[in-house]
Amino acid sequence: MDFALIVNRSILALIGLSIVILLYFKLTYKSDRSEKIKKAENKYTIPAMIEYLKSALNEMTSSSLTDLGLSEEEYTRRTNQRIQLIKSLKDCTHGDLNAKNFLKWTFYDLFLKTYDLNEENINKVIPFNDSKSLTSQDKFDILIYQYKKKHGLNALTKLIQDEELDVLKPSGDPENPSYSYIITPEEINKAYKNLKKPLHFEDKLNIIVQRLYQSFKGFSVVDEIRDMKIDGVSGGVSGVPLNQLEYDDDALYFADQINSNRTPLSHDSVWIFFKGKSIHLSFLSFGTEAELKRVCQNIYRYNNPGQLSEANGYKVNEMKDGSRIVVVRPNFSESWAFFVRKFDTQAANLEQLINKNIKGRELLILLLSYLVKGGRILALTGSQGSGKTTMLMALIEYIDPTFTLRVQEMAFELHLRKIFKNRNILSFRETDTVTGQAGLDVQKKTDGTVNILGEVATDPVAAWMIQMAQVASLFTIFTHHAKKFDDLVHSLRNSLLKEGIFHDEKTAEEQVVRVLNFDVHLKREKDGTRYIERITECIYLEQDDNYPDDIKGAMKTFFKKMTNRKVFTEKNIIEYQNGEYVLSHSISQKNTTEMLEMMSAKDQTDFQQFIAENWGEEAHVIN
Repeated sequence: MDFALIVNRSILALIGLSIVILLYFKLTYKSDRSEKIKKAENKYTIPAMIEYLKSALNEMTSSSLTDLGLSEEEYTRRTNQRIQLIKSLKDCTHGDLNAKNFLKWTFYDLFLKTYDLNEENINKVIPFNDSKSLTSQDKFDILIYQYKKKHGLNALTKLIQDEELDVLKPSGDPENPSYSYIITPEEINKAYKNLKKPLHFEDKLNIIVQRLYQSFKGFSVVDEIRDMKIDGVSGGVSGVPLNQLEYDDDALYFADQINSNRTPLSHDSVWIFFKGKSIHLSFLSFGTEAELKRVCQNIYRYNNPGQLSEANGYKVNEMKDGSRIVVVRPNFSESWAFFVRKFDTQAANLEQLINKNIKGRELLILLLSYLVKGGRILALTGSQGSGKTTMLMALIEYIDPTFTLRVQEMAFELHLRKIFKNRNILSFRETDTVTGQAGLDVQKKTDGTVNILGEVATDPVAAWMIQMAQVASLFTIFTHHAKKFDDLVHSLRNSLLKEGIFHDEKTAEEQVVRVLNFDVHLKREKDGTRYIERITECIYLEQDDNYPDDIKGAMKTFFKKMTNRKVFTEKNIIEYQNGEYVLSHSISQKNTTEMLEMMSAKDQTDFQQFIAENWGEEAHVIN
């Protein structure tokens, strides 16, 4: 082969190789550069910041301090900080606001000092500088942060009141008009525009820290809502469960997850209970079923109540701040769901509970106080959310301070020792191994004078309550879900029959009405208005034991009494009529006499004056 040809081919090969190498390095450089740019951009996202946070916290809680050559004072200080950090990481999911705030301060300090955040790149995490790019959740978080700076835990209440968000709204379907309580994305957008408060760098970082906290250790989108002074919050209670999606819905959901017209799912469900109203926060979503599940699996764990499993599909517990928690899961329920019910112990007095604008409220408050001071056995009845538990808290104030109180609940929610710190009070609750009846059985061995039952919800507890009121307690106050007075008596009677304590309806009913004195029935209207609908006295009708002398007449009278005789009658002492409280009938002579025997000398005088002023000579007449 010609030498010149070989040289030319070699040169061409070298040129080709050089071009390939050049292209390789050029493409690699572009790829590396693109990767670096992409990595730098991803750095300012919530997921990336959470991963950094996890790594930093692991280092802060597990690294050795002995190798750092610290002074004894510095070593002790860092050790104490580590102990507090580890404790806060555990306690923050229990409703401990101090633990939550300590963690948020730690996160803030960490990102401020180590994460290269500045006025420009902080807007990459949440687009604070572009309102059009902000989601409804972003705007809500900003609103709550700004309101919280001024109003603290009343922030959500003030926001709702300022923007009038708790009013009935039409469904938007002209063919089938309906109304409901709902807060929409459009309303949040309007509230955000009305805010007009600038955000500084520190404000933005605080909002980001809250988003990191709620996604990492908190309760997702309801984390700040749960802390607010409202009646409660729930999730997973509306929308279609993911496993019930049909084909068309399924395709729409996965084709466009941010399409506002897609089928709402169970993890799109956030509701609050606000001033007696159930309000749907349609602008909030947990994002995925996994996130809703995470919240359900963490929110009930205070004091280690046991595992929420498929075999045991629900848990009832409380949180450190006294909130009542109910969590359910499949297969017991159709989807994961939780319910947080909050009780404002500061408002647990009759002066605050009874609406100041209702005429006759002073008479109502006086009557309630005399019933308690007079040691009457009271049933507080009404539907869920009508205010029975808070009313029960308020009535404790009027029990003689020298009396010892024993409380039985399904879950700790009254927290009476928090309100009455110097009273002799001990509360018990049901557990997986101790039933409500067993708890009540223990109570009679604990020197209790007055027994309080958070709720008579089962037949054994109802039956035991009747027995306890007869012999083991000076008097009893309890709550029940009965709608009418007859329903209350018959429900308690049926519980006695089911438990086999009595086998005859009339005899069981007679035992109930001999025990029960008054029913305080609470009502909640659709608009959230709460009031006491009536206070009803239960009057046992003494039976005439006289029979005719002849056998035929005696047998006829006997069977008539057994079949038709009425065991009790009822009369309303006070009623809510046309927007005011009106005294209707006087208290019977029997109850009046027994009440006076229980009262102090001053209360006796005041109660007798109350009777004279309101019923005069007509007092004690049974109508």
